[in-house]
Amino acid sequence: MIKQGIVNDELSVESHIRRENGSCPLMPEEVGLLLRAMGYPSNTIIYVAGSQTFGGQRLLIPLRAMFANVVDRTSLCSKTELSDLVGPETPLPPDVFKMPNPKSEEQLKEEWNRAGPRPRPLPPPPDRPVYQHEKEGWYAWITENDKEPNPSPVDLRMQAHRLLWDALDYIVSVEADAFFPGFHSDGSRWPDFSGLVIGQRLYERASSRTYRPDRKKIAELFNVIRDDMYHPKRNWILSAREHLNRSLSEEGLIRQSLLSKPTSFLSHPVPECSCRISSVEITKPIKGKDGRILFGGEPECPKWMQSARAEKARTNETEPAEDENDVPEQLEPDVISSLTSLIDHDEEWDPND
Repeated sequence: MIKQGIVNDELSVESHIRRENGSCPLMPEEVGLLLRAMGYPSNTIIYVAGSQTFGGQRLLIPLRAMFANVVDRTSLCSKTELSDLVGPETPLPPDVFKMPNPKSEEQLKEEWNRAGPRPRPLPPPPDRPVYQHEKEGWYAWITENDKEPNPSPVDLRMQAHRLLWDALDYIVSVEADAFFPGFHSDGSRWPDFSGLVIGQRLYERASSRTYRPDRKKIAELFNVIRDDMYHPKRNWILSAREHLNRSLSEEGLIRQSLLSKPTSFLSHPVPECSCRISSVEITKPIKGKDGRILFGGEPECPKWMQSARAEKARTNETEPAEDENDVPEQLEPDVISSLTSLIDHDEEWDPND
């Protein structure tokens, strides 16, 4: 029985066109060449975060050849540390591989009777044995069941482990000295790993070194030196360095805002998740075509933040104090003036400190 389905997209995919449009992620080799063009030494520690690399570890060989200290959570943490991160777990029963039950003669005769009108073709050859490697992976259930089976306890535990490992990768990426995403802003309304890291780094430290490369522009640069990638000319290195430095600047922030805000503001939470205080460097905020602020500050916070603060203040006023001793003592005027002067002189003061 042949099942028919509806295909909305074209079956033939032109990879070169997709790559030139910026739809394909950057390869680890390309990321290494760009980092080398930026002047990073070969002993730089590079942490590979996120999901597994498409294509396996063999695609990381060029990156490891350029940078000796390429690590991930498996090489940076020992098995004991990873098990301590997961915590104590009860042992699961072993996943014993079982061969499919052979069909009885009655089932074979019934299938033969349902085979269709005569003349009938020759019967199919006997089934070959199913091997262990064919039962592993997401494709194992396709040949036996029409519906995807429920996840086993081993699969559920592995998914829980991956959530913890992804959280570890997320923390390392947020706290890193520099972050270079291989793929982000895919156009969907679901935030990806790189977009969340970019937004968190921007929210915590706007001056952090977070690259926001334009994959379409990067593809054009690599098309120039495709035949001689490891010995590019000086003008190519200067062009790549100029593009990456531009992604760190105000222009990169504005581009990220234009790409992220229509779908999700999590990858660019400025100025929604911060007080819109006027900046000394940019006195006039930069607005988009729809009037939305892309970059810069405002003299006052948005209306929804003002209403939320007013509601919170009203709630605090209505709640009586539980104990008179809990009321904090008032500071003397000279102490208040000294604290105010310290805050005014410290331009990079963090309210979370």
